[in-house]
Amino acid sequence: MPVEVKPRFVVLYGSQKGQAQSIAEGIAEEAEQHGLVADLSCLNETTKYNLEKENDPVVFIVSTTGDGEPPDNALQFVKRIKRKALSTDHYKHLCYALLALGDTNYANFCNCGKTIERRLQDLGAKQFYATGYADDGVGLEVVVDPWLEGLWNAIRGALSKMASDRTAHLKVNTEDSAEETPDSSTPDVQISLLSITDHQNCESVGAAVETDSKFACAASSVASVVSDLRPASPAGSIGLASQCHGTASIPTSAPKTQAGDVGVPHVVLAASLTCSLPPLSESSLNVPALPPPYLDVSLQEADTIEQIVGPLNKETLHEVPVSKAVQLTRGDSVKTAILLELDISAYPMMTYQPGDSFDVFCPNRAAEVDNMLSRLGLQDQRNHLVNISLRKDTKKKGAQVPSYISQNISLLFLLTWCLEIRGIPKKAFLRALVEHTGDSVQRRRLQELCSKQGAADYNLYVRDPSLSILELLTAFPSCSPPLSLLIEHLPKLQPRPYSAASSCLTHSGKLHFAFNVVEFPACTGRPMGRRGLCTGWLFDLINPSPVFPGKAESSNSPALPKIHVSLRPNCSFRPPSDPSVPFMMVGPGTGVAPFIGFLQQRAEERQKNPEGVFGETWLFFGCRHRDRDYLFREELEGFVSSGTLSHLKVCFSRDDREDEESAAAQPRYVQHNLLLNSQHVTDILLRQNGYLYVCGDAKNMAKDVNETLLEMIKTELQVDQLEAMKRLAGLREEKRYLQDIWG
Repeated sequence: MPVEVKPRFVVLYGSQKGQAQSIAEGIAEEAEQHGLVADLSCLNETTKYNLEKENDPVVFIVSTTGDGEPPDNALQFVKRIKRKALSTDHYKHLCYALLALGDTNYANFCNCGKTIERRLQDLGAKQFYATGYADDGVGLEVVVDPWLEGLWNAIRGALSKMASDRTAHLKVNTEDSAEETPDSSTPDVQISLLSITDHQNCESVGAAVETDSKFACAASSVASVVSDLRPASPAGSIGLASQCHGTASIPTSAPKTQAGDVGVPHVVLAASLTCSLPPLSESSLNVPALPPPYLDVSLQEADTIEQIVGPLNKETLHEVPVSKAVQLTRGDSVKTAILLELDISAYPMMTYQPGDSFDVFCPNRAAEVDNMLSRLGLQDQRNHLVNISLRKDTKKKGAQVPSYISQNISLLFLLTWCLEIRGIPKKAFLRALVEHTGDSVQRRRLQELCSKQGAADYNLYVRDPSLSILELLTAFPSCSPPLSLLIEHLPKLQPRPYSAASSCLTHSGKLHFAFNVVEFPACTGRPMGRRGLCTGWLFDLINPSPVFPGKAESSNSPALPKIHVSLRPNCSFRPPSDPSVPFMMVGPGTGVAPFIGFLQQRAEERQKNPEGVFGETWLFFGCRHRDRDYLFREELEGFVSSGTLSHLKVCFSRDDREDEESAAAQPRYVQHNLLLNSQHVTDILLRQNGYLYVCGDAKNMAKDVNETLLEMIKTELQVDQLEAMKRLAGLREEKRYLQDIWG
């Protein structure tokens, strides 16, 4: 019998932290269930695909990193397609769909995806399915799930249309028609399936995507089509569903609630991480496909125990001692802010500029590693070598042994330096954990948390409180996953970035940085609060050594430790190259840190060139209390006294106002001080070609500052909202409105 050739499409991804890659791999794995074959490649694997000759549909899954930058493994692709030498019909043969991942808490939402899409269309490519813009700020699944549901029907439609066009093209050629015909090799794929006029049907999706997202109205229009295509699961067949490569409908295993007898008081139950309530507890569930296992992991007893301290990639890292630690806040402050000084004098090539940042490589906490070993039942094998290889029978597309896990490392080292055991478990991980959970009630709850119907519970009990895998396993004691599952699903332990809070002109051979010790409160699933991984580790390293402001350093202080760091130059977030250009800085809390470096450098430049022309400098700083957490107060006031800082505008959000009249007059947050100085700010930005730098919290402060700037531009220039947005976007493009923000 002839072998049936399944229709083919291409999946390309660009991913910084693995989310886009995971979605792309899921598409490739699910393709077989839909009678399709997917060729999966990373965008930097240029030998595996060729868009110049690609005649099948192409699906792009791309994330955005940094200040709207492409992921590292998509950077070269973006550079290639942006070449000006490419003609407008370079990709006229190409048919594509695109899913962009981003976070609206940051500037340039989904910028990489938008850049790729804009350039593909400039080069003649045609879209066969509306683009999805997924927002990690509210939960990627809000857009990703319906987008994936509609994708399969769209791919089949595109394949059918392209095949039809090719057939028509061949027919025209064989008939040797004398009549001139248009180039029908270009598939004229329409996306009318995804275009509806009833905007009310798509408000729930549209809330999470930008207003120009075509996909905002796509999810509801394709839902009815997709529901007819999804294979039904037999009632009660949880086992069969777990083997399916698509979305499965899981019937409830929880008993129906019954009305109690008269006179018997009802117990009001509360939902929690481990307990759900109707209607979810009684619903049939649509759960993700079971991710196929792809790693074989074995442990081998080592002849000798090698003590490895710190990460392995030492050729790109510098091990530097902490030479000073100062607590910047008072003991009764809500947050604890620490200033660390690193001695980098042993590395003369390790130079930095104000505005640069650097990575700190920290390990997982020893107590949490011990708990994980205990939970896996591997305490006695902590020093065994870990052998990892690909399963020969795996069905996972593009399966690879994680590149960040070296050979000949111990299990202890793996859990300490390689895997992010604090990482928030993804839904695919929860789905895989179901197969290793013995208790039926706990199995059901894990199914709910990873299901479409349980999305709100997943966000409430897992995503929003940043629940770790260890905390999850503690809450579900009958779940006993193998080590291989953790290696397959836990992401790489990432270094943590910090901004330099000094200038090497002022502090030669030294590097300063400041941070708040992050605190995660107790919640359901976390009986006790915990500190952030890196900030907690740094605090423990120097505790109880930090010097408080105004106190002399003790000569008997114990020697402070060494940490591993790597510089991350930031070529845009730097003071203007022309010192005569005015600039303004907005940095509440520890957001002021990089501006200390800015001002230290300006002070050195003024001292070296007293006759030079220097532009105005403004700093907008804010904190809770003047006497508790006014960071760098003495240094900032010294900059004002010396003329280095022209204007220092401070506000204190929690200090008591003496009376209602003074309370109304006193600004509470940095954006209020910006408004009070609206004419000066807009004049510097719009008439003097000055710069504005914003550093700090992305979720609230940066958004509020952005909205305030829009209002100021509207008022000062007497323009509408759209024109104000254009002006602000222009400042971003000119690199005169710059942000260094974090979530």
